[in-house]
Amino acid sequence: MTFAFTLQQTDNQSGARLGRISTPHGEIATPAFAPVGTQATVKSVDPRDLRQVGADLILCNTYHLYLRPGADLVAEMGGLHGFMGWDGPILTDSGGFQVFSLTRTRRVSDDGVEFRSHIDGSRHFFTPELVIDVQEKLGADIAMVLDECAEPYDRLYNEEALARTHTWAERCRAAHRRDDQALFGIVQGGIFADLRQESAEFLAGLDFSGYAIGGLSVGETKAQMHEMLDLTVPLLPAGKPRYLMGVGAPEDLIEGVTRGIDLFDCVLPTRLARNGALFTRQGRINIRNARYGSDGAPIEEGCRCYTCSQFSRAYLRHLFKAQELLAYRLATIHNLAFLLQLMRDVRASIAAGRFSSFKDEFLTDYPIIPHQVRAANRERRHARLAAVTETAKAAAGAAARADRDLDS
Repeated sequence: MTFAFTLQQTDNQSGARLGRISTPHGEIATPAFAPVGTQATVKSVDPRDLRQVGADLILCNTYHLYLRPGADLVAEMGGLHGFMGWDGPILTDSGGFQVFSLTRTRRVSDDGVEFRSHIDGSRHFFTPELVIDVQEKLGADIAMVLDECAEPYDRLYNEEALARTHTWAERCRAAHRRDDQALFGIVQGGIFADLRQESAEFLAGLDFSGYAIGGLSVGETKAQMHEMLDLTVPLLPAGKPRYLMGVGAPEDLIEGVTRGIDLFDCVLPTRLARNGALFTRQGRINIRNARYGSDGAPIEEGCRCYTCSQFSRAYLRHLFKAQELLAYRLATIHNLAFLLQLMRDVRASIAAGRFSSFKDEFLTDYPIIPHQVRAANRERRHARLAAVTETAKAAAGAAARADRDLDS
């Protein structure tokens, strides 16, 4: 089976679409959310767990797998499917976002990007051709072009990065050889409407198998993200899947679907789970809070995931407080099950012609954390980490001085 996208239905009150993607390793009902398995594993869960929560597609990271264990080894082990024991569809990103996050250790040119490994400091050089070669060895069903994700508010940088992104997209297109692997282009342009339009129109002309929208949910407001989607999505080919990269908050999935997005991925549900933050239809709860210490209810009444069907909030809180590893698995299972069930409900509502009312009902009950509150929370977390670091440094200095005093 080769890659194909079938658009089955479009909502008559929004841009929401019902579709199906066919790949050599199975089908993906869209709109779909892909759990992220950065290093060929979705943290704390296994392929059987992923199947049980209803995952059709998972994402693996090219940058990390290129560095460790290496694409050649993965190829020898039967590609990612054989290596990690997952027989369903896999998407690999280009690694560009991770490389461009290494602001102090990378150098960009029109040829590619030089960077130092975060593991051992060794030097590497990503070119569009190398990134395609690595993804072909990894054997994903969907591969991404190398792009440059710029800071969203810097006009000059976005102009320069967009020119490179377009040139690199052409080079990736020319280098791609696998007939059993789809290649997606990536629209960039920050928060600048004319750059987004230019990027969408240019990439649409290259006739990729699908189109991703990158460089969003990286610091801009939700209103700005929605504005860029409203502008960009209608410029992309209607007969190709549309993928919004790195977005996974429940309200953002709903808003993305409203605007015609078919695929999403994000580390958010698994990262939140490992920190004790759990999704419910009434918003997130922090299971570490004392109020759940004697709560015999499941995380969410009516949830049919393994965690909710077997364990109480009190037990989950105990696991987190005791720092038991099972806490991470059970919390991750629930958060993934929540998002994947949300996407099933979205698809059912589109099929029934009632997506708009479903959206209204969901967003009425689900409290959205304002952008300013999230930013303030991040600042508080960074301040706490800085304070802990300074305390540790002070303690280490005091210990060193004490050692010197004893030696003298």
